[in-house]
Amino acid sequence: MSPRRKPTVDLIIPVYNEAGVITQMHARFRAVVDALPYSVSFIYVDDGSSDATEAELNQIASADKRARIIPLSRNFGHQAALTAGLDASTADMIVSLDADGQHPPEMIPQMLDLIAQGYDIVQGQRAEDAELGRFKKWTSSLFYRVLNFISGTRVLPGAADFRAMSRRAADALKAMPEYHRFLRGMVSWIGFKTAILPYHQQERSAGVSKYSFGKMFRLAMDAIFSFSLAPLYIGLSFGGIFFFLALAEMLYALSFWLTGKTDQLAPGWSSLMFMLLIIGGLVMILLGFIGVYVGYIFQEVKRRPVYIIKETPNHD
Repeated sequence: MSPRRKPTVDLIIPVYNEAGVITQMHARFRAVVDALPYSVSFIYVDDGSSDATEAELNQIASADKRARIIPLSRNFGHQAALTAGLDASTADMIVSLDADGQHPPEMIPQMLDLIAQGYDIVQGQRAEDAELGRFKKWTSSLFYRVLNFISGTRVLPGAADFRAMSRRAADALKAMPEYHRFLRGMVSWIGFKTAILPYHQQERSAGVSKYSFGKMFRLAMDAIFSFSLAPLYIGLSFGGIFFFLALAEMLYALSFWLTGKTDQLAPGWSSLMFMLLIIGGLVMILLGFIGVYVGYIFQEVKRRPVYIIKETPNHD
């Protein structure tokens, strides 16, 4: 009788300009997974790094045959890099985490235990730490409040791309081919059985965060416009409000004509200009919302790939 096959696990690790960090993090990953009763592989997705990250990853792959490197042709972004890793994964279970040490790999055994117990998704939830800046806390809280208010898909506040998934959950996620990707929302949308695992975000092993304010803002816009039509409804609501205000103003002016008090009507230049500016501004905002949605549709119908691999990944 052949020995029972070990369950397989793929660690998906997006990397961008992490030279000097990734080697020590790989040793930390190994210290955690080597004791597990699983066959573990490492999928490193090099998201167009411009430093010595690629050379370090090649050294890791040469020393550890379980490591695969997927080099992207340029910096496509964190969500695209995670997607590339998901597409390359064939394991029974998948764990995604960052390479900077802020997602504690020591929690991987607990995540995999929950998957083995029947959960399809184990979602890491960042606990509110005092080390997080006030601005970061405020913007994060505001973003999740707004998104959950306007969207039909509830996204867990503090959710990160630190999660474990079963094979069927990963396959369901891979079946969603949209170009503008917000994986936290997509994972919630598929609706599989989920366990929440809080964690305290750790200090980076070295270097600085690559998630600039601009990148966070673009991710927030992808989330809002991908999961809700609320901006269009807001514009329509304001249009309806100002239509009724205009009707009330017309009835008010008509009352002076009906009562013969037309001499009491003021020229109304300032109020007229105020209304024109308000209505004009609202029209421009509504057209802007429509333009964003049309732009998203345009990028979707072109069917461009979410990422491009620079060369064939190693499979040794």
